[in-house]
Amino acid sequence: MPTRRLPSSPNLDHLKHQARDLLKAHAAGDPAASQRLREFHPRFARSTDAAIRSAKLALSDAQLAIAREYGFPSWARLKAHVERPERTDLDLPHHERIADPVFRRAVDLLDAGDADGLRAHLREHPGVVDQRVRFEGGNYFGNPALLEFAAENPIRHGRLPANIVEAARVVLDAGAKTDRSILDSTLALVASGRVARECGVQASLIDLLCDYGADPNVALLPALAHAEFAAVDALLRRGAALDLTVAAATGRLAEARQSLPAAAPEERHRALALAAQHGHAEVVRLLLDAGEDPDRYNPVGCHSHSTPLHQAALYGHEEVVRLLVERGARLDVKDVLYHGTPADWASHAGHMEIEEHLRAAVNPPRA
Repeated sequence: MPTRRLPSSPNLDHLKHQARDLLKAHAAGDPAASQRLREFHPRFARSTDAAIRSAKLALSDAQLAIAREYGFPSWARLKAHVERPERTDLDLPHHERIADPVFRRAVDLLDAGDADGLRAHLREHPGVVDQRVRFEGGNYFGNPALLEFAAENPIRHGRLPANIVEAARVVLDAGAKTDRSILDSTLALVASGRVARECGVQASLIDLLCDYGADPNVALLPALAHAEFAAVDALLRRGAALDLTVAAATGRLAEARQSLPAAAPEERHRALALAAQHGHAEVVRLLLDAGEDPDRYNPVGCHSHSTPLHQAALYGHEEVVRLLVERGARLDVKDVLYHGTPADWASHAGHMEIEEHLRAAVNPPRA
């Protein structure tokens, strides 16, 4: 789920009101409140709606969830940011927010594709490859290592140097190759980011990272959720498993049917979310026939602020929209972040026929 953006002049009292409102929504059994807590409170990360509704929730729990919704690890860190007279500009590109000049220089050399300069810099400052910097105000790239900047995800410049594979290899050989968490997180960023693909280096970076020991399975879900199907193919080529989630997201109906009986509930949930997002109506039908609930919010990692119908409407998949409506999907569910119905999402994306169909279904004409 995307994090919320703090206003330019955030008010702590307003944030406290948001926490109290979340507490009240939880007490009222609001499904959107349950989804927010599942996404942003570590205690509820794998909890069902029923378990979240029955849990006792303190104001401190709601405050933690609110802080994490805004991209801060704790209420104390959010409070400190709001009360600081000179706040860090969260809208600056990440490399411009790096305070450590040695780390910043390494990032600049990597961005420039200066492999020789980067090699010399890391030889002089070997600890930089293991160092991490902390960024607040977002829901990913919050504590990256140097190698992760090679993915250009999040977008900072909108481009990568032609020799980014060589530059990334310099960082790997300087010591990053020994940290599996850095390898895996960088692979996920490369596989889910459009800039590496647009610059023609996505597959090469995937191969490089896998050659050094990154797990291709780790990057599959991010790539699928962001429709980076060339990256998915590269990951499958490097040994990632073609499970129900992959089959559903890529429209492989036979493979989806074969893997469905053994799939865990959370995998089925992901499969419906991604099949709807990417317009695979027959896979959606298969999953609905197997008992999947079209009204649940999508799982974490699959645009969890929305439902399958929101995603199908947003991307203009009319056949999927009509199928979900026929199967009784609720049309009045509002997404967690923007508070829009599926019809609102269709309108936002300019899919007028889908919007009209959804609004007519909500308000059928009288005889």
